[in-house]
Amino acid sequence: MPESRLRWFQLVSPALPVGAFSYSEGLEVLVQHGLLPDASAVVDWLSCELERGTLSLEAACLPLLMADLRRWSGGGATRDDARRAVLERDGWLLAQREAAEVRAQQRQMGASLVGLLADIGWPLPEGDGPAALAWPAAWAWAGVCLELEPVELIEGYLVSWTSAQLSAAVRLVPLGPTQAQRLQLQLTPLLARRAEQLSRCQPEELCSAGVGAGLAQLRHAELYSRLFRS
Repeated sequence: MPESRLRWFQLVSPALPVGAFSYSEGLEVLVQHGLLPDASAVVDWLSCELERGTLSLEAACLPLLMADLRRWSGGGATRDDARRAVLERDGWLLAQREAAEVRAQQRQMGASLVGLLADIGWPLPEGDGPAALAWPAAWAWAGVCLELEPVELIEGYLVSWTSAQLSAAVRLVPLGPTQAQRLQLQLTPLLARRAEQLSRCQPEELCSAGVGAGLAQLRHAELYSRLFRS
């Protein structure tokens, strides 16, 4: 097995200490309002988000972020331009998230991943002051550090998101862990297809139709009792 695949396994592992387990990204609202009563509804929801949600924009940006991060870390005449490009795209992706809770999630998970990579020997390149990366850009930096191919990184991003959502569903729907594993397998062909498609897309040519997800994420702050932070 290529070493890159082993590094990919480490990146998508639930043991990655970035705090993903504490977020539901609106799933908690949908369950409390009776919109996700069973496994079938959960897999339909996840499929729609994988096909048409903001997640697609983030995943399609990963190859571009990787290219600019390589230029930034490589030095040379274009280093400052590359840094600006990374931070601009990072900010653009954050702006796609309507809910303050989800933007805070993206920042926290991104900072945790950047910090982890620095602790194991891959700090971000120095620039004009510290650069805080949100989750997609931090994931792209992980791809650069671990020498992954863009399509591998996109696969990992989609798999990681799906696993986190199913983990939240196990605690909310209720959904048994064995059933969650069945759903993960059921979604595998879609994950592979979307990764291949998004590796060839220009993010600016895409749009998000995840209106329901955005509304659910905005309403999470209004819940009387909550298990999750988003």
